[in-house]
Amino acid sequence: ISEEAMKDWKDSRPPQQGAQWIFTDRAIKTCLQLKVVYGLTLRETEGFVESLFGLMGLEDLPVPDYTTLSKRQGDLDIDLPTSSKSSPMHLVIDSTGLKVYGEGEWKQRIHGKQKRRTWRKLHLAVDSDTGLITAATLTDNTTGDASQVEPLLEETRAEGSEAEGSEAEGSETTLDRVGADGAYDTFDVYEVIDSYGATPVIPPQKNAKIKKHGNSSGPPLPRDEAIRYIRGHGRNKWKRVHDYHRRSLAETAVYRFKGLMGRFVEARTWENERTEVRLEAKTLNQMTRLGMPKTTSTGV
Repeated sequence: ISEEAMKDWKDSRPPQQGAQWIFTDRAIKTCLQLKVVYGLTLRETEGFVESLFGLMGLEDLPVPDYTTLSKRQGDLDIDLPTSSKSSPMHLVIDSTGLKVYGEGEWKQRIHGKQKRRTWRKLHLAVDSDTGLITAATLTDNTTGDASQVEPLLEETRAEGSEAEGSEAEGSETTLDRVGADGAYDTFDVYEVIDSYGATPVIPPQKNAKIKKHGNSSGPPLPRDEAIRYIRGHGRNKWKRVHDYHRRSLAETAVYRFKGLMGRFVEARTWENERTEVRLEAKTLNQMTRLGMPKTTSTGV
């Protein structure tokens, strides 16, 4: 727990009508971040923080109870500051499913399905150079992946301008390429990526047709150019030339997210679920900045 968090633990806003604020948003974020790191419940988080404060000699600091953590979780604004790496950025996008609280598989197998199970879709944008998550959105299981491309790109550009130690304050992140799998192969996605000044690296479907032929007026469409290149040189060469294989780093980030933070969403309300996954993404970024594993080969 940082010294800044301890100094900014108690709320110092002027008195208001009704109940008074006791804890700052930073205090609530700190407790909830400990919760996602150690996989605790809200009651366990309360007791864990009390134990930490006792060991640190901070008995004078109050600890939020579990109801306060639950009520204020959905109102938190969790940012994902990345780093001050130089632009342009090669961004990769992917999505995955997260289970929500519900009846276990064993109960369904023995007693039958009594309640409809559902799940959430987590959409991540990852900087392929650093492995940091630049944007994260949460939707229901009926939302298409392509609809979240623009929110991910917008958050990436906004968060890049707020990165600590950025060379120019308020400068936005410049996107070079945006890679994704075939699920994002729609004209809308190409138009959104092109509007951000980036090059789409998305494999067209094998039966894809050219929309704007060569004798048409205006510049060619990026998707049509990809189709022409694949027809002339093959899909494998197109992947090598455009660094499509870097898209696998998004799957690696998804694997790390599920391996370290879990495959479930424990919150019961939509706002709390969104805050939970963004806290997990922020925590994963902090772990990444502390040090990524380096693999070296040695001769035998």
